[in-house]
Amino acid sequence: MKRFITLFSSFLLCFSLCADEGMWMLNNLTRENWDRMQALGLTLTPGQLYNESTPSLYKAVVQFDGGCTGITVSDKGLIFTNHHCGYGAIQSKSSVEHDYLKNGFVAHTPEDEIPIEGMYVLYLKKTIPVTQSVLDGESTDAIQKQYTDLLGEGYVVTVDEYYAGNEYYVNIYKKYTDIRLVFAPPSSIGKFGGDTDNWMWPRHTGDFSVFRVYAGAGNEPAEYADTNVPYKPEYYAPVSLNGYDEGSFAMVLGFPGSTDRYLSSWGVERRVKSSNEPRIEVRGVKQDIWKEAMLQSDAIRIKYASKYARSSNYWKNSIGMNRGLARMHVVERKQALENQFTQWIAQNPAQRKVYENTLNLQKEGYIHSMDNAKTRTYLVEAFYYGAEIFEWAYYANYIHSEGDNVNPALLFNEMLLPLYKDYEPALDEKVLAAMLQILKEKIPAAQLPAIFPEIDKKYKGNYAKYAAEVFKKTILTSPDKLKAALEDKKQFKKLEKDPAWQLSQSIGKTLESVSASLKEDNDNIKEGRHLFMAGLREMMPEKNFPSDANFTMRLTYGKVGGYHPYDAAWYDYCTTTKGIFEKYDVNNPEFNVQPEVMDLLRKKDFGRYGNKDSDMNIDFLADLDITGGNSGSPVFDGKGRLTGLAFDGNWEAMSGDIAFETDVQKCIAVDVRYILYMIDKWGNCQRLLNELTIE
Repeated sequence: MKRFITLFSSFLLCFSLCADEGMWMLNNLTRENWDRMQALGLTLTPGQLYNESTPSLYKAVVQFDGGCTGITVSDKGLIFTNHHCGYGAIQSKSSVEHDYLKNGFVAHTPEDEIPIEGMYVLYLKKTIPVTQSVLDGESTDAIQKQYTDLLGEGYVVTVDEYYAGNEYYVNIYKKYTDIRLVFAPPSSIGKFGGDTDNWMWPRHTGDFSVFRVYAGAGNEPAEYADTNVPYKPEYYAPVSLNGYDEGSFAMVLGFPGSTDRYLSSWGVERRVKSSNEPRIEVRGVKQDIWKEAMLQSDAIRIKYASKYARSSNYWKNSIGMNRGLARMHVVERKQALENQFTQWIAQNPAQRKVYENTLNLQKEGYIHSMDNAKTRTYLVEAFYYGAEIFEWAYYANYIHSEGDNVNPALLFNEMLLPLYKDYEPALDEKVLAAMLQILKEKIPAAQLPAIFPEIDKKYKGNYAKYAAEVFKKTILTSPDKLKAALEDKKQFKKLEKDPAWQLSQSIGKTLESVSASLKEDNDNIKEGRHLFMAGLREMMPEKNFPSDANFTMRLTYGKVGGYHPYDAAWYDYCTTTKGIFEKYDVNNPEFNVQPEVMDLLRKKDFGRYGNKDSDMNIDFLADLDITGGNSGSPVFDGKGRLTGLAFDGNWEAMSGDIAFETDVQKCIAVDVRYILYMIDKWGNCQRLLNELTIE
């Protein structure tokens, strides 16, 4: 009982003191938010930060390529974002002869800037509340169509859910698709520390890359063309060389992807056991196979660099989250809030009538679905994110299923053909065997895909032998044969008999069946969460609850500062070049830096980019509330000037997507002065610096 009271008191104390927690909607900031920001050091007015009718800071921020954030820093459409956000684009233009991943890239002239096919950025134009329309029964699809038809081409309209379906907003974006690579440091800078340092502090990573947005006539969105010109933004951010001190105000604007702060205690249990644990296992096996091959061949390293980075990032996040959830006693903290909610419901009949089933819907749904959810994760990780041959089969099945409604050759060229560039069938064969072995061992026999008994009977459980036979006979690894099969109904019969196709179909049917078995539980959970969020806001009317992240623009604010990671230890708030020399290891590819870069740093010719100690800052910490999707987000000072780019969170707060950790949760950012130093001293690209407004 004493332990419960302590946890419960801690939870209430957090509610009263955690003023800096929250990814805040710009059109929903309260007087309390503004008072707090001004007390911390913000000097901008509300209109300078957010005004849909006039130039303001938010208009410089972009959603970058569907998964990151970027900041516009010049009147010629120059965008700063993270190196890992541009990694796929850099990889796509790399080869053994032109290894931009390893050696970096500099466009010394506008003509050198490289178009990136398929890349886009979104500028947020307007946010409109539509909650009442949705609650009155109008579908979100109908609302989206209404605005899309009104605005026409060049715009993207989303209808987004907030507060577990208690509020809805339309977000209107302008989409630009002519995006060109301008500058990338070597990966030894942009990914310094690799997997070892990922999610860790101290960091010494120059995680940045530079792109440019191009526009057509009238500054409007246009597909790539030689006649396009640099986009002229409504607003671009000035860049500060003044740096920061411990306690300096810091603010991030960006597009955080997903948080689950109001997840129940039972939901946390399912997340740990049925999602994170199987994901860690499956990706770990696949990544070991990939990494061994990448270390043996530069060609394979280039092909798989971006795929490995994407997989590894979420894999390590899942490891850290599970550890953090246990260490921070998150389940117990959730239970304390649930007990408080139960007591509040019991206080009067009106509340009891509305909310009495709120927690039971979640409890029963999560507990009953635990095993099926775990099976589904194994299938998804092995099927969608495991052996790549399944991706071929998935897209091929989609193209075929669309029938006469589509041009199969056109869809093949768009969806499948680009995948062959970075594919190694012999490597994927090894992954396939490993994925099948995991499914056999981890999924209950009754839920195994129907093809498994056939494989076991014919190959006696030797999945390596079976995988070798699949890759020997499949046409999915041949673009010409697969395209022909999709274009000609007679030839498609060959595909129906293809062993890789048949395997994919069998696993896909099982996945559909398992997903269907989860529907009722998930529907109950969704209803319970909707009621819980409504009830929390009614129970604590004085509190402004931040909505969970959903890839819409949010603001988070706080201050620069270090933290205590564990007993008797203190982490300072910034790192310098000293740490690069301390970590440098010519025999470790994660910590090996090109000689010319090391020579530059040894000279200590930091000039205006240096700090007061005649060194140069690399990365810094601020207590900002960020998550995936915030990568590349600008970090601003109190005057709205760019001081850095957010690129990571810290290991001790990996549970932060589910429970904000007041004492240890940090945003790791790369110092903008290090970015400018690399552009200037390493890249010798003065033309880019001349575009910036540097203060």
